[in-house]
Amino acid sequence: MASDGRPAQLRGRAAESRVLQSLISAVTAGDSQVLVLRGEAGVGKTALLGYLVEQASALHVLQIAGVQSDMELAYAGLQQLCAPLMEHLGELPDPQRLALEVAFGRGVGEAPDRFLVGLAVLSLIAAAAQQKPLLCVIDDAQWLDQVTVQTLGFVARRLLAEPIALVFAARDDGAEPLAGLPELTVRGLSDSDARELLDSVLLGGIDPPVRDRIIAETRGNPLALLEVPRNTSATELAGGFWISGSASSPSAIETGYVRRIQALPAPTRRLLLVAAAEPVGDSALFLRAAAALGIPVDALAPAEAAGVIEFGPRMRFRHPLLRSAAYRAADLTDRRAIHRALADATDPDVDPDRRAWHSANAVAGPDDAVAAELESSATRAQGRGGIAAAAAFLERAAILTADADLRGARALAAAQAKRDAAASAAARDLLDLAERGPLSELQRAQVARLRAQMDFVRSRAGEAGAPAVRDTARALLDAARQLEFLDDYASRESYLEAIAALMYAGRLGDPGALTHAAEAALAALAREPELSRAVDYLLKGIAERITRGVSAGSEPLRTGLDHMCVLAAADDRHVLRWMVPAFPILQESAAHELWDPMIVEQLATAAVRAARNAGALATLPRALVYQAGVHLVAGDFRTAATLVAEANTITAATDHSTAVKYHALMLTAWQGDATEAERLIEAAAADGTSRGEGRVLGLTGYAAAVLYNGLGRYEEALAAARTVCEYEDVGFYSWCLYELVEAATRCGDRDAAASALPRLAERAGASGTDWGLGALASAQAMLADDETAEALFTEALERLGRTTITVHQARTHLVYGEWLRRVLRRSDARHHLTQAYDAFVRMGAEAYAERARRELAATGEKVRKQQPSTGGELTAQEAQIARLAGEGLTNQEIGAQLFISTHTVEWHLRKVFAKLGISSRRQLRAMSWAS
Repeated sequence: MASDGRPAQLRGRAAESRVLQSLISAVTAGDSQVLVLRGEAGVGKTALLGYLVEQASALHVLQIAGVQSDMELAYAGLQQLCAPLMEHLGELPDPQRLALEVAFGRGVGEAPDRFLVGLAVLSLIAAAAQQKPLLCVIDDAQWLDQVTVQTLGFVARRLLAEPIALVFAARDDGAEPLAGLPELTVRGLSDSDARELLDSVLLGGIDPPVRDRIIAETRGNPLALLEVPRNTSATELAGGFWISGSASSPSAIETGYVRRIQALPAPTRRLLLVAAAEPVGDSALFLRAAAALGIPVDALAPAEAAGVIEFGPRMRFRHPLLRSAAYRAADLTDRRAIHRALADATDPDVDPDRRAWHSANAVAGPDDAVAAELESSATRAQGRGGIAAAAAFLERAAILTADADLRGARALAAAQAKRDAAASAAARDLLDLAERGPLSELQRAQVARLRAQMDFVRSRAGEAGAPAVRDTARALLDAARQLEFLDDYASRESYLEAIAALMYAGRLGDPGALTHAAEAALAALAREPELSRAVDYLLKGIAERITRGVSAGSEPLRTGLDHMCVLAAADDRHVLRWMVPAFPILQESAAHELWDPMIVEQLATAAVRAARNAGALATLPRALVYQAGVHLVAGDFRTAATLVAEANTITAATDHSTAVKYHALMLTAWQGDATEAERLIEAAAADGTSRGEGRVLGLTGYAAAVLYNGLGRYEEALAAARTVCEYEDVGFYSWCLYELVEAATRCGDRDAAASALPRLAERAGASGTDWGLGALASAQAMLADDETAEALFTEALERLGRTTITVHQARTHLVYGEWLRRVLRRSDARHHLTQAYDAFVRMGAEAYAERARRELAATGEKVRKQQPSTGGELTAQEAQIARLAGEGLTNQEIGAQLFISTHTVEWHLRKVFAKLGISSRRQLRAMSWAS
């Protein structure tokens, strides 16, 4: 504070101060705010956070700071942030409360999904903010434990209508889960401000050339400038011998800190090392460790006098770089001795994990007892949902294990945990460690499968240096063979993963590779002909479909999918296991091969339900777009768009998901926005080609055929469909045959249409479903002579009318009406064309609606262009909330489903009511989205 009681002003930070003042004003007015201060060490981020806290006298302020040595302890930062708010824990829904209690070690239960924990944190801070606007200040976010920063990044992206501000400070290259949030880059001071600051801390004068060099070397870094008189002698300043031009300011500052600490008495340095090695800052623990070392606490006085550390209820270094400098200033032997003292001083019942971590840092070589402690800590971390922490404990346990057999097992477990924590490079290193020791045959097969799974994910993500999709498929196939006589369930899953990888590779894969993999799977199944599990039937069905044709695989595919539907209704855990990256393509493709919309709908609905119930946000985007596909073919583009938008929102808080992008592409193609659809098609095709993912080329070709048939650009539709049908992509190949027939008949190329029709009959006709038989009858009608066409059109409409596949029903009305107009039955044509036009307008299929309008105009019917239904101009999230409220869900239940706070649901509903001119939830039940 200034001498007159006003908040102190920061030198050279007028612009940044205005941003922070605006943030405080917005939160005080009831708005949510998120800001990430980015900059190098010492540039002034912490000072700006201090200024922010000074300005926030009317707010409830929570403050935490990441500590580098605490990065491996799951939820360490999050627990510290939430500790003052636990009085609101009882206000949370039971699943959220239990998730938070387990995550924080306050309760016992299955490991909660980290995004359910995120929702619980969101609900907790929202509850606290109802009493008083809340400011959460997180310094050194790059040093928070991984699960904490991921959770806070998720919470930051879900804030909307709460009087809450989340403000982070992070290094330029740290805290990646915060990427994409609003940022304020903090740079060094201007030359003039830097000169003033430097002059204010120098007791004597300094030559202008030397001063200018210091300003240039520090790049205006405030901490570097403030430390000049502390870390540099008068002789060095006078002679201009200061920072080497090749050194960065932070490294030079830390070097100066090390020198300052090394100048302190030896007992003082050891006590500083105790404080540096124990990030909690617990004074009682510090005193116990000091006593064990036989060093009086008075020995810390020189460090306090030098402004290095503050001794109080919590030990605090004046700057994080001082902590790391204190640790660096000690040799390895001293560090181990200090960690041993800290381990001995830590209560094994109260904090066994931190004790284990100190013990691990205290040993000089392999130690099976410490490794066992670390393994126990990993189990506890997994029980709290701390995958990253579990991986760190297991990694260290593997390194410290003397027993070679046990070391291999622990390294494999650590690799699996690192993979789950998205640390693929560390996982691969651990697999290398596991393979250097003796492994059982099963363990070697597990290593091979895990390595292949990680490579598959890398290849799909387009990671630099990743193997091609087809190469990962070969590795998965080899793993499946190795597992055959060791773990048949894992083997069959691996066969399915290999087949899925080859389906993704598609036309860009090795010729015959998919058939070869399917034959290998069938040979493995033949060794145990009794099928009893869904995975067995699905593998048999998809393999027979690939090797022996449609009819050969239909029966086991249907049995497998029926089994899945039964299991899905009984237990969400089965559904979540099927939502790993490789399985959805198999489920969806198999159901589409059967032309059975009910199976697709049941499995998609179960996937979304299971992901929502579990709070599994890593899985939920895939489930949402799976369900979006169901609504798309049902003609409910609004709900499909809402689901895709929700998936995109969640993906932004988690990781990249190609599935979201491709379903958005199909939706845009059906909507008929040529400019946007062509842009997405081109980008997706280029992306798929670069990654060797040929299935994407089939999908983009199909999307182009749908788009151009709607626009009446039949030559382009025919060219796209022909390209797609050069390779059979299981799942949507049959649909594209229909596009080919329509485009070819409109272009007058009856030979092309006639050649496609038997292939469509073999697939859709063999399905025995109204969807398949209706689509086939519609295609046959387009090629039939005038005497038989009408009967086929009528059959198609009758069959499709018994399904939920509204898009094909509307398409059939359209082509039937076009045929009726050509045979001069204008009155009958108007009836079907009007049916088509109204349906397309309701859907939002603008290109097909315009095509129907033009045909109606050709019959003499005057039709005004209509805008597609927009649901009262509701946003995607508003429409979703309105639909759920109309279905009778409470605000709390809606918030849990959509991963937003109850207050945000209320805020959205007020906007919904105003836009729709209604006043109660009861009125929502009559709206179309509530059906």
